[in-house]
Amino acid sequence: MRKIYYQYDPNRRVYRRVFPTLGQRMFSWLWRFLLSVLLGGVFFIIYWFVISTPQVEDLLVENSRLQSQYRVLSRKVDDALLVLHDIEERDDNLYRVLLEADPVPEVARKSGFNGTNRYAELNDMSNADLVVNTSQKVDMLSRKLYMQTRSFNEVVELSREQENKLACIPAIQPVSNKDLKRTASGYGYRNDPIYHVRRFHHGMDFACDTGTPVYATGNGKVVYAKWKSGYGNLVEIDHGYGYKTRYAHLSKILVKEGQKVVRSEEIAKAGSTGKSTGPHVHYEVWVGNKDVNPINYYFMDLDAEQYEEMVNLAENHGKVFD
Repeated sequence: MRKIYYQYDPNRRVYRRVFPTLGQRMFSWLWRFLLSVLLGGVFFIIYWFVISTPQVEDLLVENSRLQSQYRVLSRKVDDALLVLHDIEERDDNLYRVLLEADPVPEVARKSGFNGTNRYAELNDMSNADLVVNTSQKVDMLSRKLYMQTRSFNEVVELSREQENKLACIPAIQPVSNKDLKRTASGYGYRNDPIYHVRRFHHGMDFACDTGTPVYATGNGKVVYAKWKSGYGNLVEIDHGYGYKTRYAHLSKILVKEGQKVVRSEEIAKAGSTGKSTGPHVHYEVWVGNKDVNPINYYFMDLDAEQYEEMVNLAENHGKVFD
C-alpha cells in the first residue's frame, strides 16, 4: 500500500498533502535497493563463512583427500623417475657402449621443459605449488619414457644388425653364480695373498670347489689351452671383434686350441693350479689387447639390482686367491 505524506501549515492550521518530486521518489527507491543489497551481502557472508553446511563440509573433506592423493602420486612419480634414471644409465653406459652407439644426449631427454610457462593456468588453484610440481614431474616422466622407448627401439635395431657380434661378446659369468655367493675379489689394486704387497688384479676371482664347471662366456675360438706361468692351466678364447677372455687356475681343460665354442659351453673344471691359494676361477676380459673390468660383461646374467650387489661385493676388496 502506497504511503501518503502530509505537512502541517501553521498559518492555516491545517494539514496539506505533500506530493514527492520524481527525484525524491527515485532517491528513496535507490536507497532502499542499496540497503537490501547490503543486508543481503552481510547475510550471505555470515552464511558462507560462519554457518557450515553439509555441502561445504563434503567439499572440505574432498579437498583434503585430493591433497593427500596428490602427495602420494608425487612420491610415486619420484620413485618412477629414480628407476627410469637407472635404466637410462644402463642404456647409455652398457647397451650403447657394447653396440658402439652414442649415448642419448641429456638435452634430448629433457627437451620440451624450458621456456614458456606451461602451467600458468594452474597457478590460480588452491595448493597450486603441489599441483604444479606434480604435473611437472608427470610430464617429465612421460617425456623421458618416450625418449627411452625410442632409444630401446634403436638398440633393438642395432642388436639385430649385430646379432652375431652380441653372441660373441662376453655376457655371462664363467661359473654358475646366481646368488652371487661365489663372487670373491674384483678388478683393480689388491693385496697379493702370496707376496703380501699391493698389486693390480687384472680380472675377477670366483670362489668355487675344485671340479666346478667353467663356461665360455661368449661364442669364439680357443686360442690357448695349456699351462701358463702364474695362471696354471689356462684357456684363452678369441671372440672376435677385439674381445678375448681368459680362464685360469683350472684343474682340467676340456677343449683344444683351434676349437670353436659357444656361450654357456663347458670348457674346463675349476681348480687351484699355478699361483693360487685355493680353488677358484680367475677370469679376465680383454678388449683391444687391454684388460678391462669384467664386471661390465655380465649383462645376460644379472638384473640391475644384482649388478649393483656384485659391484659392492667386488669393490669391498673380497678375498684374493692369486
